[in-house]
Amino acid sequence: MTRKHNFSAGPAALPQSVLARAQEEMLDWHGKGLSIMEMSHRSQEFVSVAETAEQDLRDLLDIPANYKVLFLQGGATSQFGMVPMNLLRGAAAADYIDTGIWSGKAIEEASRYTQVGLVASSKDEHYTRVPAQAELKLNPAAAYVHYTSNETIGGLEFDYVPETGEVPLVVDMSSDILARPIDVSRYGLIYAGAQKNIGPAGLTVVIVRDDLIGNTLAGTPTMFDYQVHAAADSMNNTPPTFAWYMTGLVFKWLKEQGGVEGIARINARKAERLYGAIDGSDFYANPIAPANRSIMNVPFTLADSALDKLFLERAEAAGLLNLKGHRSVGGMRASIYNAVSEESVEALVAFMQEFERTAG
Repeated sequence: MTRKHNFSAGPAALPQSVLARAQEEMLDWHGKGLSIMEMSHRSQEFVSVAETAEQDLRDLLDIPANYKVLFLQGGATSQFGMVPMNLLRGAAAADYIDTGIWSGKAIEEASRYTQVGLVASSKDEHYTRVPAQAELKLNPAAAYVHYTSNETIGGLEFDYVPETGEVPLVVDMSSDILARPIDVSRYGLIYAGAQKNIGPAGLTVVIVRDDLIGNTLAGTPTMFDYQVHAAADSMNNTPPTFAWYMTGLVFKWLKEQGGVEGIARINARKAERLYGAIDGSDFYANPIAPANRSIMNVPFTLADSALDKLFLERAEAAGLLNLKGHRSVGGMRASIYNAVSEESVEALVAFMQEFERTAG
């Protein structure tokens, strides 16, 4: 079988070596005579898999000891509600920065539980840039400040970490976690759906500071309480064991790439190559302010949108998959997460140049 070039925004590409390892262990995990998917999550064997995955993530991000690492279900979308349920802690409001569709969904859900302060928005500029620090109208009495570090759909990325003083900073890092080094201590809570840059769909990682949990809103469901999950090592109920196992393999793979420092250098080269091809052409365009261009999700349009269908047909025939842009944006989008190789990006650039020559 020939592997093709997968630019899906999520569920996204996984490292081929990780898939091969999972295939090798599928029927007989470490000589136990059964699959990891058939194993009790309470067994010594699976607990070891879970503990190793957590430690590897702690190593990769240098997570301080006073932070809990939770492996949860429900996707990042569930966190839109879980964050206010857990972090309001008696406060009357929470601050949000609006930079696109996903931050907008987080704002909409949080409004069900508290007064949302919209501290800045780039909506009037069609979400083509990130509001600067000086534009943030922060409420010092807010329970927390929430932002989305990378808007998957729009291809918009923060080029700075917001300064929020004593107010805890919360970030949806679903599509750029592990893409580069971060200082976890600057955040009160980080959450990320796994299916973009961590592993397969079905798992959500939450990294939360100890002092922010244990005081939920009245009526919060048991399974929406971070303290419950922290006390049970993320096994209050049966977790998505296969996704957790696969995530652990991805963490091992990342360490082999030189950790987040090593993968960050690779990601920078991929993004520079693709944006260079877009900027060097009159046929392709990217609408995002250069300082805020995502290194993970690269949207681009063709000079003539009537050629979009032909572009996608020829791309698929050439083994370049999942390049259609989100319906709300149009055009194309290449998601070049950690597992997307430099070879795949080179193949895309070569195709774009050939398409421009023959169809432009």
